[in-house]
Amino acid sequence: MNVHNILNLIGGLSLFLFGMTLMGQGLERRAGTRLKELLGRLTTNRWVGLLTGLVVTAVIQSSSATTVMVVGFVNSGLMTLRQAINVIIGANVGTTFTAWILSLSGISSDNLLVSLLKPAMFTPILALIGIILFMFVKDAKRKDTGMILLSFATLMFGMEMMSGAVSGLRDVPEFRNLFLAFSNPVLGVLAGAVLTAIIQSSSASVGILQALASTGAVTYGAAIPIIMGQNIGTCVTAMISSVGANKNAKRAALVHLCFNVIGTMVWLFVFCIIKLVAVPVVLGESATLMGIALCHSLFNILCMVLMLPLAGVMEQLVKRMIPGEEVPYDDCSINTRIYSAD
Repeated sequence: MNVHNILNLIGGLSLFLFGMTLMGQGLERRAGTRLKELLGRLTTNRWVGLLTGLVVTAVIQSSSATTVMVVGFVNSGLMTLRQAINVIIGANVGTTFTAWILSLSGISSDNLLVSLLKPAMFTPILALIGIILFMFVKDAKRKDTGMILLSFATLMFGMEMMSGAVSGLRDVPEFRNLFLAFSNPVLGVLAGAVLTAIIQSSSASVGILQALASTGAVTYGAAIPIIMGQNIGTCVTAMISSVGANKNAKRAALVHLCFNVIGTMVWLFVFCIIKLVAVPVVLGESATLMGIALCHSLFNILCMVLMLPLAGVMEQLVKRMIPGEEVPYDDCSINTRIYSAD
C-alpha cells in the first residue's frame, strides 16, 4: 500500500463521514416538526414506540440522532422513560437500513437492470439533481432535499474511494493477520466499540467494515464480534447528550447503554459457545458487503427479541442506578411545546 493509496483512504474516509453527517442533518431538517410531533405523541403501547423508533431511525439514518432526540424529550417531560425504552430498542433495528444501502456497492452482474442498482451508476445522477436543487432553487425544503442527495452521493463516493484504496491489501499477509487477531471475539468487540465511539456513528462504522471486507480479507468470524462492539460504541453520543440533563434523561441514555451492553454480552456468549462446539464453516469464509449487512440486521433483531420483554426490568435497573424522584410526564403540554417552536 503506497502513499497514494493511503491518501485516497484518508480522503475517502473523510468524504464518507462528512456525507453521512450531512445526510443525517438534512433528513432531520427535512422532516421538521412532523418528526418531533410523531415522537412526542407516542403512546405507552410498546409496539407503537418500537415501530416509531425503527422508522424514524431508518429515515434520518442515525440511531444516535434518534436517541439524542429521545433524551431531549424525556428531559423536557414530553416522553416517559418507558416510552423512551421502546423507541430506543426500535432505533437499534432502524439503523441497520444504512448497511443495506451501502451493500449495493457489492452487486456484480452483466444484467443492465441489476447493474443500475449499483451506486456507481445512479450516484452521479443524484449528485446532479442535488446540486441543481441546492444552488438554483430558493425553497428551503427543496434545498434540504438537494443537500440530502448531495451528501448521499458524497458518502457513496467516499465509500468507493475507501474500497479502491484498500483493494491492494487483499494480497498483503500482514493485513490478513491483523483480522486473524480480531478472530478473538473479545478483541473484535473492543475494536468495534472503540472505532464507533471515536466516529460516533455505528452506520459509518459498519460502512468502514464493509469497505475493508471488499478486500476479501475479513472473515465472518472476525466481522461478527466487531459488529457487536459497534452497538456499544454508538452509545457515546447519547451519554454525552445527557450531561447536564435531568435524572430521567440520564436514565434514558443509560437505558441505551444497558440495552447494547447486555445484548452484546448475551449474544457474544452464545457466539463463543457456537464457535467452540459447532465450528461453523461459514465463520472462516470471506465476508461480503451484503453478508455484513445481514449480520448487522440479525444481531440487532436478536437484541430486540431478547430485550423487549425486559423493558420493565431495564426501567427498574436504571432507576436503581440513578435513584431519585421521577420527573412528571407533561402530557397536556405536548401540543403547546411542539407548536410553540414553529
